[in-house]
Amino acid sequence: MYRCSGNIPVIEGERLRLRPMESADAAVMFKYWSDPKVVKYINLPPFASVEDTREMINFLNGLAETEDALRFGIELKEERKLIGSCGFNVWELSGAYRGEIGYDLGLEYWGHGYMSEALRMLLAYGYETMGLNRIEALIDPRNRASRRLVEAFGFTEEGLLREYQRLETGFVDLLMYSLLKREYYSGGKR
Repeated sequence: MYRCSGNIPVIEGERLRLRPMESADAAVMFKYWSDPKVVKYINLPPFASVEDTREMINFLNGLAETEDALRFGIELKEERKLIGSCGFNVWELSGAYRGEIGYDLGLEYWGHGYMSEALRMLLAYGYETMGLNRIEALIDPRNRASRRLVEAFGFTEEGLLREYQRLETGFVDLLMYSLLKREYYSGGKR
């Protein structure tokens, strides 16, 4: 089920709600985004303060207003507790009809199937509402958990992008994964 709150919709799932993040979420997101294990494979260093986190939330919400990105908070529905974030880092509807996904989850929520549920909701929204034809994921080759996640949804590893992104520690390689709309529908939407 989809509802819209500003430029970022609210998407209801079985256990989760994907919703806009707010400034009030900065403290809980700081807990996750400052954890080196959580941000190990994200293209950002651990956050240094709650204020930095608040600025990032405001920045991401601004990107949604200009339709340059779309980031959701992942909330446990019954507890109304934010446990991470996910969304489209970029998308392009003129010509390519493609989007790139990204996601993170607080360490204590790993291994409970939450990211699988969130990804299922994100893919459905991307194909059914946004009209995307191709959804991509750029993944650090060392991030085996993320690779297993997208592979379970039928994503295809297309190749290694050598020294594709620069981090504070230097350039890193990323694997390009993709899932086409026709593959999504023929695979039973998992």
